[in-house]
Amino acid sequence: MDMIAHSRYRLLEALDTPVQLRGLDETRLPALAAELRAFLIASVSRTGGHLAAGLGVVELTVALHYVLDTPHDRLLWDVGHQAYPHKILSARRGRMASIRRRGGLSGFPKRAESPYDPFGVAHAGTTISAALGMASAQALHGDRRRVVTVIGDGALTSGMAFEALDHAGELGPDLLVILNDNHMSISPNVGALSTYLDRLRHTPYGYRAAANGRRIRTPLSGSTPLSGGPGLARGDTTPAPGALFEALGFEYFGPVDGHDLGVLVPLLRALYRTRGPRLLHVVTRKGRGYAPAEADPVTYHSVEPFEPRLGVQAKPPAAAPSYTQVFGQWLCDMAARDTRLTGITPAMREGSGLVEFARRFPRRYFDAGIAEQHAVTLAAGQACAGMKPVVAIYSTFLQRAYDQLIHDVALQGLAVLFAIDRAGVVGPDGPTHAGSFDLSYLRCIPKLIVMAPSDENECRQMLYTGFLQDGPAAVRYPRGRGPGVAVDAAMTPLPIGVSQLRRQGSRVAILAFGAMLPVAEAVGETLQATVVNMRFVKPLDEARIGALAATHELIVTLEDNVLAGGAGSAVNECLAARQLLVPVLNLGLPDRFLDQGSRAELLGECGLDEARVLGSIQARLRGSCDLHQAAAVRAAPLAVQALTH
Repeated sequence: MDMIAHSRYRLLEALDTPVQLRGLDETRLPALAAELRAFLIASVSRTGGHLAAGLGVVELTVALHYVLDTPHDRLLWDVGHQAYPHKILSARRGRMASIRRRGGLSGFPKRAESPYDPFGVAHAGTTISAALGMASAQALHGDRRRVVTVIGDGALTSGMAFEALDHAGELGPDLLVILNDNHMSISPNVGALSTYLDRLRHTPYGYRAAANGRRIRTPLSGSTPLSGGPGLARGDTTPAPGALFEALGFEYFGPVDGHDLGVLVPLLRALYRTRGPRLLHVVTRKGRGYAPAEADPVTYHSVEPFEPRLGVQAKPPAAAPSYTQVFGQWLCDMAARDTRLTGITPAMREGSGLVEFARRFPRRYFDAGIAEQHAVTLAAGQACAGMKPVVAIYSTFLQRAYDQLIHDVALQGLAVLFAIDRAGVVGPDGPTHAGSFDLSYLRCIPKLIVMAPSDENECRQMLYTGFLQDGPAAVRYPRGRGPGVAVDAAMTPLPIGVSQLRRQGSRVAILAFGAMLPVAEAVGETLQATVVNMRFVKPLDEARIGALAATHELIVTLEDNVLAGGAGSAVNECLAARQLLVPVLNLGLPDRFLDQGSRAELLGECGLDEARVLGSIQARLRGSCDLHQAAAVRAAPLAVQALTH
């Protein structure tokens, strides 16, 4: 039974697979699209999740599944924010109530979830490369199934997308790229490409298709015929408006109205009969069909549950700011104090907390588009020219610019500060967005200072500390709110590589890194243990570790990062280098990708909540006692034998 009453969805409830969809009369498709859009609004309003992007591609999704032979034909969705209608039509309508929840549907296309998802996505700019890989592999063994990828104009700003377009132009594969142009990423697009596409939307040229012997007028088109293979012809010698894409080896079609099924279905049929690399430019409106989302697609990009009649309601101010808000306030305060500061983001102005900075300091605000590699090297160049750039970036997205972090910033010792949001487990976005690896991939980089705040005020002071350095520094903090510590307006630098003793105890010393400190303190109270807020992952407070090893029976490290190569590994290396023999218990994230779920659920699953951390330490202490007793028993006969001689 669907979570939403069936009476509103007479067509939709009869369609469990695209095979059944393809049995519908074409005249019924607009009614189906209306039901699909209504179902999507009702569904996401109850579960939360991505909404505006999916609303914009309802007609396109219906048309694609109507024309393509999915899942035999391969249909890819770039980023995947817009794939909810695809999931609904491809045998997953009854599970939409579980989306982004523990054990439920992924918020993105996922290979393990459905044969209708031929490629897992969630980072922008990947699917043209993947689709090209599929098409080129198929060509090698004579497989003539179609490969189609839908990529947004925001995702197209990714450098990887252009690398794939360039390569595809050389290989000449049988590949259809559909550019879903809604003039938006998560927020409005930036850059010259956006300006170019804007000109195409208003071009006087335009294209139209000749399919089955009749011309298909497109509302956004002029009088130029659509170019292409059989049944398609170009009759105007005027330079095509899609010259950029044609220069890369693609035949360009469009722009066309992405909400007109009377245009989309015949056009896709015509394109289905053609071969080679083709690019179809479809213009859509993000949030289409739901007035609040059309008016404010940024807010409705990703939503919490809401009442559809009322729309998303503004939340009352929280008692404590989130880490992202702490960063945003610090950035503005620091920019007012130091005119060398610049703020750089790879298309994550809202998510990374740069909205107010962009408003107050527009000349020093740089949105690089979905181009993380470029964003980091842009910062390196600014640092070379005497500025003090701050790169605001999610942990999962910094992974995409790892070479630039090493080669362009750290190797040259440039003063770039990385404000790394969404560190550790991130919740419902799942493994594609997890910040589980940053301590491991950061601490091995020479010259880089790595800090992990335990609360909101410490985050502010660490950002200030990192900004003052003459070389690269990183501050990594989790999604959401901290323990609610008051944030000091003053900014005080922390001594580099010095930890903070939070509780003096005995037997057990718990070394907490970052957001795990509250758990460590609670467990420390129960065990009467020593608790240290380590603050710095690099450089490590080796003096403190040495002192604790000499006075405690067990050292416990606690981090929300993978254990492999993480902060606990750094402590182990320190002890080994100093030849200090003391039992160590490393607690952190396991060596596997974590599924989606709330932060609390995931930390509990990984044994990092208070009860499980306490249980792990107590079990280790019991094990140590058992080992000591066994050793004593083994030694006893030898002692007796020695006495008898």
